[in-house]
Amino acid sequence: MSVNKNHYEDKLNEAKARLKKASIAVSTKNTGIEWSEFNKASKNLLICERQLAASKNEEHADVMDFPVAWDVGAPLPHLFMNDHKAYLLFYVKSVDPDWDGTYTTIVDTASDKATSLALVEFIHCTSAKLGAPNDEVFEGHPLYGKGLELYAPLQIINSSWVKEIKEINSIHTNHNPENWKNAKHFFFGFHDNVFECIADSFKVELHQTSFKSLMHIVCQKLVE
Repeated sequence: MSVNKNHYEDKLNEAKARLKKASIAVSTKNTGIEWSEFNKASKNLLICERQLAASKNEEHADVMDFPVAWDVGAPLPHLFMNDHKAYLLFYVKSVDPDWDGTYTTIVDTASDKATSLALVEFIHCTSAKLGAPNDEVFEGHPLYGKGLELYAPLQIINSSWVKEIKEINSIHTNHNPENWKNAKHFFFGFHDNVFECIADSFKVELHQTSFKSLMHIVCQKLVE
């Protein structure tokens, strides 16, 4: 093993020890200072996981630029797709200035009330899925410990799924590797499920409308 890999393994072990110490501190004191250190230690661990996996050229998750953050508690993602188009619809993260912790807001997709929504179109999407795992069993995901995190837009580097799709399509008599050079594996970890897809890129639109109205718009886009 190279010195470079040993360096990243040492950093990962240090990050794990730091997070363990921060977790103990939170459980005993639980103040703003302890929570701040816990969050910093958690982020540092993810960075170290990604650095080590990258140094080994292994499959791992990395954060990517994305213009919006989804609601953590009830994003309610909906996937719409046909054989050549794919759209993901979800509630955008918002802050209630009047919230004092004494009540909860029920999100109802059947409501006619306008709200902040994101519509993501995936360009040249060849495969997509929305389902398990949820946040309660997220640690069971095969890529957990390889930079995977919840509630963040991720790209899977050295994706085994992309490689699998490429290999399947390689037997076609007219196969052209150039058609697959931009294929990327996107990963969005929501509260109750995970969205993953293989596509070249994506476009994001922000809407201030009801969920039902935006669903109608998406359905129109699918048949255009």
